[in-house]
Amino acid sequence: MTAILKREFMAYFRAPLGYVFICAMYFFTGYYFFTYNIYNNTTDTSTLFSMMFSVVLFLVPILTMRLLSEERRTKTDQTLLTSPVSRFRIVCSKYLAALSVYTLAISGTLLMAFVLQIYSQPDWAVVIGNFTGLFLLGAALIAVCLFISSLTENQVIAAVGGFGASLSLILLDAMQYIVADRTLRAFFNHMSFNGRYRGFTIGVIGFADVCFFLSVAALFICLTTTILERRRWS
Repeated sequence: MTAILKREFMAYFRAPLGYVFICAMYFFTGYYFFTYNIYNNTTDTSTLFSMMFSVVLFLVPILTMRLLSEERRTKTDQTLLTSPVSRFRIVCSKYLAALSVYTLAISGTLLMAFVLQIYSQPDWAVVIGNFTGLFLLGAALIAVCLFISSLTENQVIAAVGGFGASLSLILLDAMQYIVADRTLRAFFNHMSFNGRYRGFTIGVIGFADVCFFLSVAALFICLTTTILERRRWS
């Protein structure tokens, strides 16, 4: 498992993808930091992290599009599927590699908080809460997009599928204001990624919200493992 994890992690930096993703995340982090913190002369980072929600939704599919689709296209997945390593460990290795790169990319938000520390005193409880929320959001979305990548051998289709999943999550928030049925409204509100994420932006680390994101990640990791198992025996 460690060998696969190391290989997948280094693969991001043997090609431009890892650098492009991290640079894009740092660019948006710096842009929103300058716009909402430096320009408005405030240490409140809640707006910065709120804006990063949409950025993460649309950049993560690019990070995950090659994880399994590329293996399938080049037929190297056959080597993995016949190796003594379990399918679950293979999926976890690829997942953790993407999550590691993602963590490096969002570390820019902590750098901005340290910049604020030089000139003033940011609310570190809010900063840590925000960072935790951003990490959990990425952890869940990476698992979703990894599952989509396992369904196709085309990286473009995997990326478009990831964008579609991200768009669906945004539309899910709107559905609770459209439907009249209270049960459906409660369901859409309960499943809202944005609603679950919002609490973190004010520094509140809710147990239910943490469990929600971790459960989504675990569910799609298991689904991806099932897809690989079926492919092995087909």
